[in-house]
Amino acid sequence: MRITVAIPDEIAAQAEALGLTPEEYVEKLVAEQAPVSSPVKTKEERLADLEKFFTEMSRNSEKIPHLPDEAFTRESFYKF
Repeated sequence: MRITVAIPDEIAAQAEALGLTPEEYVEKLVAEQAPVSSPVKTKEERLADLEKFFTEMSRNSEKIPHLPDEAFTRESFYKF
């Protein structure tokens, strides 16, 4: 990428004080402000996360009462 701008003398002086070119200094400033992204997970890591999620969701599921299929009809959700 190439971006050209008029570099103010102050920025050029700051870059020179650090021993950098103005371009290097601006790149450094941008890199410092860029959000730190989490590393990309491998397929195995994503599957392990998914397995952990389902394990946590199913914890104590044996305590949930069994309901008949009729309990999950559209009409059953609107009955009071």
